[in-house]
Parts: sequence; C-alpha cells; structure tokens
Amino acid sequence: MSDEGSESSGHSVTVADVQQLVKKKDVIEAQIKAYYDILEGQNRAGMDEPLVDVEGYPRTDINIYEVRTARHNIICLQNDHKALMKQIEEALHQLHARDKEKHRLDEAEVHQEATEQENSVPTAFAKVDTVSPDSPASTSGLQVGDEIIELGSVNTRNFQNLQNIATVVQRSEGKPLNITIIRNGQNVHMSLTPQRWSGRGLLGCNIVPLQN
Repeated sequence: MSDEGSESSGHSVTVADVQQLVKKKDVIEAQIKAYYDILEGQNRAGMDEPLVDVEGYPRTDINIYEVRTARHNIICLQNDHKALMKQIEEALHQLHARDKEKHRLDEAEVHQEATEQENSVPTAFAKVDTVSPDSPASTSGLQVGDEIIELGSVNTRNFQNLQNIATVVQRSEGKPLNITIIRNGQNVHMSLTPQRWSGRGLLGCNIVPLQN
C-alpha cells in the first residue's frame, strides 16, 4: 500500500487519470443506487426506518439482515464516493494549474522570440560606397559605408541584383522611399526621395551588392 501511495504522490496527473477516477465514481454511484433499490424493495425500509415493530420485536415484513447489509454498504460507498470526489477535484485543479503554467511559459517563449527577432540586426544586402554632395542621397542623410537592409520594397529576403533597386527607384521618382540601413551596428530608418538633380541618376550615390 505504501509503495502505491508514494508512486501516486509523485505522479503527474493526466486527463486519462481524471477519466479513470470519473469511471470509478460512476461505478460507486451505480452500486449505491443498487443498494437503495434493495431497501426500496424491502417495504421501503430506507436508511432510517426502524427494524423493530412497536412492541420491540424484529419486523417480519422485511429481511432485516438484507436491510442492515444494504445500509452498511451504502454508508461505506458514500464515504468512498466523498473521498473520490475530493480526488477528482484535486486532479482537475492540478490539470488546470498545469495548463495555466504551460500557457504562461508558451507566452513567455513567444515574447522572448519576438524580442530576439526585434533585437537581432538583419543581414544587409548592399552597401553605399559613394555619395555625391547636394544629391538626394546626401540630403536624406545617407553616408558612405551605410549597409542597406531595406530600400522601398527591396529587402534582404527578395534582393537578387542591383536591377531590383534600379526598378524601385525609377518607379518611385518624386515619391519618398523608406530606407533602413545599418550604421555603427544600429538600425537607422530614413526617407529617401528619388528625383532629378544637377548630377547623375535619381539618387546621387553608388550602391554595391554585398557578398553573403
């Protein structure tokens, strides 16, 4: 008995365990009903009806032994039922607490992953190697050495060659483009508007692809 108790105390409750307890409860309830049916059949003797007549003699209209046995068994089964209900309640509480803790840990993991992604610096796909004075690139704040991770719709994931950048720049003439660069290990966001100016091109800077 002690081995079984120690094993159950260290056992992590599962849904299957709860289902087994509920099955036991159903069996006990069926047994209790069966004994109540016996009492009902014994002239409705019930749990409290006297077993002797008004003169103190054993009643002859019922099977006294059968009534006593049924009453005794009902009391024992009701105690078992009460203990089992307590077990079920505790098991459900443990399951709920574990689910709540699992949900909390899942949320913490998702938050951690989001934080790591936010803090991680994406890989750049191109680099600025020249910036002409008074050009749109210069006016926007772009500097030599800036590494580009996003320029309009072009980013690290979809960049294939410099033609991608040229296409976006030509289509966006006179419209601001969002650009994200890495400068001194930090992400920097700025706006760059491709437009005609006194120099060559719409940006006035030279961009070279980076070899990953």
